[in-house]
Amino acid sequence: MSDPDTAAYGESWYAATMVDAPVRPPLSLDLDVDVCVIGGGLAGLTAAREVARSGWSVVLLEAGRLAAGASGRNTGFVLPGFGANADRLIARIGFERTKDLWTLSQAGLDYVRNAIRADGAKDIDPESGWLYVSKTDNNDEFLGYVGLLGELGCEIEGWPTERVRAVLRSERYFNAINYLRAIAIHPLNYALALAAAAERDGARIFENTPAIALDPTGVRKRIVTPGARLRANHVVLCGNVQLGKLMPRVAATLVPVTTYVITTAPLGECLAEAVGYRGAVSDTDLADNHYRIVGGDRLMLSGRSTAWVREPRRYVRALTGDIKKTYPQLGDVEVDYAWAGTLGITVHRMPQIGELGPGVWLASGFGGHGLNTTAMAGNIIARAIVEGDQTWRQFTPFELVWAGGIGGRVAAQARVWMKRLRAAIEERRAKARESARRQAREAEIAKQIAQESMTERETVRDLPVQGTAAGVPDPQHAFAASPGSIIPPVARDDAARRREPESEPPPDAAAARRRKRRKPREAAKT
Repeated sequence: MSDPDTAAYGESWYAATMVDAPVRPPLSLDLDVDVCVIGGGLAGLTAAREVARSGWSVVLLEAGRLAAGASGRNTGFVLPGFGANADRLIARIGFERTKDLWTLSQAGLDYVRNAIRADGAKDIDPESGWLYVSKTDNNDEFLGYVGLLGELGCEIEGWPTERVRAVLRSERYFNAINYLRAIAIHPLNYALALAAAAERDGARIFENTPAIALDPTGVRKRIVTPGARLRANHVVLCGNVQLGKLMPRVAATLVPVTTYVITTAPLGECLAEAVGYRGAVSDTDLADNHYRIVGGDRLMLSGRSTAWVREPRRYVRALTGDIKKTYPQLGDVEVDYAWAGTLGITVHRMPQIGELGPGVWLASGFGGHGLNTTAMAGNIIARAIVEGDQTWRQFTPFELVWAGGIGGRVAAQARVWMKRLRAAIEERRAKARESARRQAREAEIAKQIAQESMTERETVRDLPVQGTAAGVPDPQHAFAASPGSIIPPVARDDAARRREPESEPPPDAAAARRRKRRKPREAAKT
């Protein structure tokens, strides 16, 4: 696609690899429909498609380009669950209701997977699995959470440190939870495929058409746009902080959080050697260090969240530093793409789904787990409108709560910094404990080796020694003890005698011989 067509999506890898898609015209004629969906992200597209499939007339209005916000800029993780963890949900609404919500979140994930398969969409490139990795040796906590997720019906595997480091070759990592049914996708191409499917089912989509006014009173709601007006029995608001001008009350319940994403230049075979897991990977609860392999040998990583929008290139150095800290074997990586995405997070970290008033519906606040919960919300609201289904009431405990305005942003940013600092301290402590355990094991092994060596020396010293008192074997005994010798016994005795030095004669015998020699000489003289 041309640069003007992709400019709304930023300098992202998704924009560079997006499929061809038509630019929808703005609304220019007044319309009267059953349902008007405001917001062309994943929640709005899902709701519009499901309403259209039921035969109802539906129009979707998008202020800019489809999925140009968080829906088309995230790392593409389609996960079960919500932004709020299971422990917090159980404390708030109890185990059974938490389990019901968890089932709904899993249904949202399955919807995405099935839609990709059924529509035969191209270049979405789903990869199975999400590995949630711990950077601390929290074995007890880890095992407890694995057990809880199993009770909630989540299909997972608990991985010990050895298995984690076999596929993610980083000494920073300890245990992990492998979510088997999670997937990672190209979210922008998925959104564009969803839009095309909605149009095939009868929905009408208008881009560059902001809703500038909404009158929710009466049976027929009135929506004003720059070029035309609409009337609808139902209005579905699908947006985050972008709803500020239209619905300030809703926007005030959200803390805008911007995350920064990079995609490296091709890294070659060394990337596969360092990262042997092809699905999604997260190593923190924060909007930091979520990554996956894309394009064969590129690494996409998001992190460094802020409560105010900043220039993405400001964070390239920090993000590449995160990569080098985790995978030093990759060296200094080059970055080809850098972009940002802003999402809305509620105070309770749960999506806001339900009916604000008769015929006015809300699907918002998906920060943290947006790809599954947008699909879930779109389906829930479509069924509520078409069938009168009451599933949406399961989200009534998560009401609209004011997020604190500027003070809420400051507090959110401070919490991010504090949690990041605390996580760094816990990681250092975990590495210190691991180092201490390793040194203790090495000391124990050295001690065992020393003990075994001492035992061997004592065993050799206590062995019996045969031979003379001086410890040298008697040669005769040595010969006699050689049954394989070719020397006969008598010859051996003679040989032994020849080797012995001749002994000197006793003194008296020598004197007798001298006397015998003297006597003949004396006789000769006479």
